[in-house]
Amino acid sequence: MAKVIDIIQQKKSPFASFELVPPLKGSDIRKLYHSIEPLMEFAPPFINITYHRDEVEYQQKADGTFEKVILTKRPGSVAIAAAIMKRFPVEVVPHLICGGTTKRQLENDLLDLNFLDIQNVMVLRGDPIPGQKYFVPEPEGYKYSAELVRQIHNMNQGVYLDSSLTHAVPTNFCIGVAGYPEKHYEAPNLAMDIENLKHKVDAGADYIVTQMFFDNQKFYTFVEKCRAAGITVPIIPGLKPISTPKHIEMLPRAFSIDLPQELMEEIRKCKSDDGMYQVGIEWCVMQSRDLLAHGVPAIHYYTMGKADNIREILKRSF
Repeated sequence: MAKVIDIIQQKKSPFASFELVPPLKGSDIRKLYHSIEPLMEFAPPFINITYHRDEVEYQQKADGTFEKVILTKRPGSVAIAAAIMKRFPVEVVPHLICGGTTKRQLENDLLDLNFLDIQNVMVLRGDPIPGQKYFVPEPEGYKYSAELVRQIHNMNQGVYLDSSLTHAVPTNFCIGVAGYPEKHYEAPNLAMDIENLKHKVDAGADYIVTQMFFDNQKFYTFVEKCRAAGITVPIIPGLKPISTPKHIEMLPRAFSIDLPQELMEEIRKCKSDDGMYQVGIEWCVMQSRDLLAHGVPAIHYYTMGKADNIREILKRSF
């Protein structure tokens, strides 16, 4: 098993990695496999698997009262990670989030990963659940992802939450965290967001993968500011091609990012969804080539379960 940080440091040329979304509950896992297979020709050294916290609904019963129901819409990333490892020669990076869980539950999840010999994790805070304006941590949970990074770093030193474990075996996790070239939507400005990112690195993060962006200059500026702030770990840019009309409204709203005017002008010229799909590919190819020319160690692609456009982008970029 290889750590992501070792892969980054040992690779002699830049590479592509991917992020996948677990299938909906009740779906056939072969659908997920089919989205991975076309990408394996590019020999990705690792694949990220997102985690989706449970949702809460209040459903009315026959007597008129309401019942709290916990809805799990997608299986956990631990099981999906194990299934992918069994089928493909690739490292997996399951996501761990602070939302909807406690520090002790997270420790148990980490031990499960450790027993599966999964050594890489991506640590995120997670978003508020529907109906919440702001993120609310669970009792005995974490408010900030840096706290979870610190917990994992401690486990790597053999320090567990149960202080009575005096001879606990250390884990060996490589920790990835998220960076936001256009700042996290809750941060008042980019400078404070980078300060928060440094807290995560100081807590033990080994590398950074950025949120998607469509203007490379924002990524370059972000990296410069991170280095000026004393952040020295590798920073991998994250890209996603626009592929449907709904992305024009959904992506800026969901991820607090801007779409460049030049890109919007190209999209406005499109007379069909297929035309927009192709514009998304062309723009992502342009971004990829420019990033590679600027010496990035890797590019991380957000696939959303779609492989065809990513495959074309890679064939034309790497």
